[in-house]
Amino acid sequence: MQEGIEAMLQARERAPEFVLPSSNGTDVALGTLRGRIVVLYFYPKDNTPGCTLEAQEFRDHQAALAELGATVLGVSPDSVKSHCRFAEKQRLNFVLLADTDHVVAERYGVWVEKKMYGKAFWGIQRATFLIDRDGRIAHVWPKVSPQDHAEEVLEAVRNL
Repeated sequence: MQEGIEAMLQARERAPEFVLPSSNGTDVALGTLRGRIVVLYFYPKDNTPGCTLEAQEFRDHQAALAELGATVLGVSPDSVKSHCRFAEKQRLNFVLLADTDHVVAERYGVWVEKKMYGKAFWGIQRATFLIDRDGRIAHVWPKVSPQDHAEEVLEAVRNL
């Protein structure tokens, strides 16, 4: 394991605070969302098939999540500029956060060593954290399959 990498956070732990630049042109601080439910999902890369499907599903479930008091935040190491293009192309109705130096991904334990075609590299493990109104992690999906994931999250939010 790379030095400084944390184990993935678990339910009941306090969600680490962060401030990241967003696709809507402002910085988003997790602490300012206290009192709201936060769906914090980490994904590897804008405009890739799985990440696009996941974003579209959160887009399509965003109104129902918002009705329950939940804010959706997508996080990847892509730049704000990339996020803006992706959000516009997919007509996303939630913000994307740029964790370009992957500090937040490391703190949440989703910056992991991966392998593709026999080559090892570091990247984001697709995972989602449901953060309750008190800033504690209520549920963790550690290895997400994009298909129907937003529906699972919506059901968990309903049960909070």
